[in-house]
Amino acid sequence: MGENKQRMLAGDWYLPQDAELIADNQRRFELCAAYNGAGGAKPDERTAILSELLGSMGEGVLIRPPFQCDYGSHISIGDHVFVNFNAVFLDAAPIAIGSHVQMGPNVQLLTPTHELNAARRKEGWEKGEPITIEDNVWLGGGVIVCPGVSIGENTVVGAGSVVTKDLPAGVLAVGNPARVMRNLD
Repeated sequence: MGENKQRMLAGDWYLPQDAELIADNQRRFELCAAYNGAGGAKPDERTAILSELLGSMGEGVLIRPPFQCDYGSHISIGDHVFVNFNAVFLDAAPIAIGSHVQMGPNVQLLTPTHELNAARRKEGWEKGEPITIEDNVWLGGGVIVCPGVSIGENTVVGAGSVVTKDLPAGVLAVGNPARVMRNLD
């Protein structure tokens, strides 16, 4: 394994235009294209493509195409998860999704972050910070989850919200940035 991939997997600053990472990205490109083009295929055929693309996937997962990700192999999804159309999961760091999670259309889970230092940003340095979505979370349409965020179980995030900080379990959060509005029973 090359230096940049090791650095990426360790959560350190790395250069993504590395030959090994580009090859990993090409694998993802081919599998996403196959999955997104398999709308008329049998469910077990689509599931087989997803199983090859993702790091791990539970029972009863439904991701409506089109679906895009950076690598796929850093994404783990629990049982009975529903992801609606146009999801984007940028998995430069691990994305862990629990069971019974529901996501509306156009949800983005974004682990990459870029340098604030202009010179290093121009050189292309980035790193990933993991995202965790616990069991029974509902992300409304157009929700964006930023790098390093965890969302506690049974939480609901309203449509169009931008989640920039961790959210506790059992709350309703909305807005940009998402703020806890109330506890849920």
